[in-house]
Amino acid sequence: MADDWRRAWIAALDELEADVEAVERMIAEEHRSQELPVATPWAPPPGLGPLPLDLRPRADLILTRQLEAAKAAATAITANRRQTAFASRVEVGTAGKGVPTYIDCAI
Repeated sequence: MADDWRRAWIAALDELEADVEAVERMIAEEHRSQELPVATPWAPPPGLGPLPLDLRPRADLILTRQLEAAKAAATAITANRRQTAFASRVEVGTAGKGVPTYIDCAI
């Protein structure tokens, strides 16, 4: 019974680790070359019970990686929004002067 309990926790941690690895790959911009499925929220399997003490370091490491990935994702989103806002100002000319026009007078 204890082996089943431990295996269930290992499987649960494997699932969490796979999720955070997917986010880390997206942040590393590998997502540009592949389509990733929409993530579904993680929920512990029913009847999982408390975490075995020997798996605590792994669970803590996964949690740390999740928090770092969430911070990096938020930073990337903010940078993307700033870039989009800048690009829209450049393309539309929000300074009120319109689009610049150049005339070639060399001819």
